[in-house]
Amino acid sequence: MQIRVPLFIGLRYTRAKRRNQFISFVSGFSLVGMALGVLALVLVLSVMNGFDREIKQRLLQVIPHGYLLASDPERNPLRDWRPVAEDIINHPQVIGAAPFVDGHGLIGYAGSVQGIEIRGIDPQLEKSVSAVAEHVIAGDFQQLEAGEYGIVIGRLLARYLGVNVGDYVTLTLPQLTITPAGIFPRTKRFKLVAVFEVGAQVDQRLALIHLADAQKVFRLGQAVHGVELRVDELYQAAAVVDEVAKPWQPDLVGKDWSQTQGSLFAAVKMEKTVIGVLLMIIVAVAAFNIISSLVLMVADKRTDIAVLRTMGLSRAQVMGVFIVQGAWVGILGILIGAVAGSLLAFIIGDVVVWLEQLTGLRIFDPNVYFISHLPSDWQWQDVIIVCSVGAVMSLLSTLYPAYRAARIEPAEALRYE
Repeated sequence: MQIRVPLFIGLRYTRAKRRNQFISFVSGFSLVGMALGVLALVLVLSVMNGFDREIKQRLLQVIPHGYLLASDPERNPLRDWRPVAEDIINHPQVIGAAPFVDGHGLIGYAGSVQGIEIRGIDPQLEKSVSAVAEHVIAGDFQQLEAGEYGIVIGRLLARYLGVNVGDYVTLTLPQLTITPAGIFPRTKRFKLVAVFEVGAQVDQRLALIHLADAQKVFRLGQAVHGVELRVDELYQAAAVVDEVAKPWQPDLVGKDWSQTQGSLFAAVKMEKTVIGVLLMIIVAVAAFNIISSLVLMVADKRTDIAVLRTMGLSRAQVMGVFIVQGAWVGILGILIGAVAGSLLAFIIGDVVVWLEQLTGLRIFDPNVYFISHLPSDWQWQDVIIVCSVGAVMSLLSTLYPAYRAARIEPAEALRYE
């Protein structure tokens, strides 16, 4: 009964028609602000999750899930990669392994130059660790043959250089060639045989050449820099790489995709965190509005509070009345915002398409962005965190007005009544 009285009176205050319309407006504004804040948080976090998912799916279709690298690839590369590949492929979670040569250089054509990552691959074995051949949009990936010095690059890089399939580009390597005329960087002409498009950053910085050609231009002989691998479960790659690398340590070291591409995904995660914190300010503003509305309510209900105190209500019960009233406004706004935000997160892609059709504008131009739609990945964990933080803010915002209400003395409040 002691608990029911504050609950009953607090809920009764939320339903009652107030004489002061300004108080009612402030309370309604608090509810709307809380709902909008939670809606924005749920929606934006879902969109950020969608971008993170799209980047991982697209990027990890092309790059291998893990690598076994020579501990000193420049001085002591991997001389015989076949025993390593055979040992890797025997692991039950590994579905493919292939040798590779990795380096950096400059690619140039008609006066345009771009820094790139150069990767030497075996086209046949590469299919088991990468799906780049499935994303070729021009040319033929199978023309990447040993001794022909062919090259495959991404669409964005090809567009920047202004190069087409069949054209010859120049690769400049960070190695020096000593000639009677002086010291010059090593250069080699390659024929563009194919262009791929994944929809990720590799489209503008990755170039693929045949493994044998890479061994020649990097002067490796028959050696390679390491072995790539692909696993059946993406998020188990780190554990699998550690297992397959143990027998070959310290000559080889293992790295998984979270290490090689970790900075990119860490940046996405940081952006999600920062945006979440900034949008939480909207919820905080709504919580401050709850304080304002309750302070005004306490001032308006001084006589009612005094009467309740004279009827035996304790200070704690008076606090409970206004805590219930303020928390109800906050929780109702949180529920409305969470439901509306979740529904919008599921249909935001269709809404954007409808707006594009209605206005004739392209929000995500595929010529500019990696994706042509707005992705969304609703996760219940984000909704729980947002609702919990909002509920805590709403509850804390009621404490000061409720404390002021509990400090009202009946005699003082009823003196002039």
